[in-house]
Amino acid sequence: MKQQIADWNKRIRWNELLEQFDWVVQQGIAIQQIPAPTFSEKSRADYVAGQFKQLGLENVHIDELYNVSGLMRGRQIQPSGIMISAHTDTVFSADTDLTIRKDKDLIYGPGLGDNSIGVSGMLGLIAILQKLAIQPESDIWFVANTREEGLGDLGGMKAVFRQLQPQIRCVINLEGMAYGHVYHAGIAVRRLHITAKGEGGHSWLNFGRTSAIHGIMELGAQITRLRPPENPRTTFNIGIIEGGQSINTIATEAGLWLDLRSEESTALAHFEREVRHTVEATSKPNLSFNVDVVGDRPAGSIPSAHHLVQMALAALEQTGVRGTLENGSTDANVPLASGCPAVTIGITRGGNAHRMDEYIEVSPIASGMRQLVLLTLATTNA
Repeated sequence: MKQQIADWNKRIRWNELLEQFDWVVQQGIAIQQIPAPTFSEKSRADYVAGQFKQLGLENVHIDELYNVSGLMRGRQIQPSGIMISAHTDTVFSADTDLTIRKDKDLIYGPGLGDNSIGVSGMLGLIAILQKLAIQPESDIWFVANTREEGLGDLGGMKAVFRQLQPQIRCVINLEGMAYGHVYHAGIAVRRLHITAKGEGGHSWLNFGRTSAIHGIMELGAQITRLRPPENPRTTFNIGIIEGGQSINTIATEAGLWLDLRSEESTALAHFEREVRHTVEATSKPNLSFNVDVVGDRPAGSIPSAHHLVQMALAALEQTGVRGTLENGSTDANVPLASGCPAVTIGITRGGNAHRMDEYIEVSPIASGMRQLVLLTLATTNA
């Protein structure tokens, strides 16, 4: 398979695809300019569906979660196809200033790297295969899925993978700024919303009554003292604290949002039990807690020796980059947890993800697209 990738790399006249590489950048900016907060991706889905149709995909469809799917038919040498996916949602609200700023080889813009350039890379792949007049050996399902970020809980991928699973044998997932890395393992993630209820009252007249805010602060302090295992790596983060009515009111309600992650599901479950024991121990008369699970991302992996991983590394090698193997939380968690081989790769490099000064590098995009084209061709023939 490595030799086949090298042969494809020699056969393709990459210098004739410079226009397509530039188009990927332009499309990335066009997509980034369409607000797409998690759960509100419809406008961006409409745009991507229009591009799918213009590029000649069949069976273009937007489902009730705003996932967009389209089919490029192969020669049916392989009985099942592959999926290429990239998520459309961002962490930014609909009223975020999406102004683009260019500085030499860098382009700044919130959500541009995560994941507008990933979606445009997927569109660019379709355009390049058409330009090269290459019909893949097997069907390719292109999917622009939703609900990857925040409390989306991979809901878009869960829905579309459930629908397409009988027709696919592996998944190539795209994250815009992951060029040079191959993610082959998905970590387990649990997200908890813990709320507290107390008596409440006036800060002077009712001093001494149980405060939900005091309770949630005490609980948070206790959680920060917990020590998760280093191996398998397990982490936690209190991302949001909320509650209270006014500065001189003893709060009746308060809450915190807790993110738990681990390389192994069993370790994550054990640490979650520690958190829940801490919640129980912090409860007292007139102070009650409630724990709701608001996110559950499954874990899964394929070995580094798996042929899909090795093909991804071989494709990177043809661009002059020695790839590094990674684990993380991406849409690929869903197929991996179901036993379907999947990798996540990138289109370019960048930085400051989830910040207003997020940026991408332009020059690596040509190499990132080369990797994607080579891996796709090799995978459809595998």
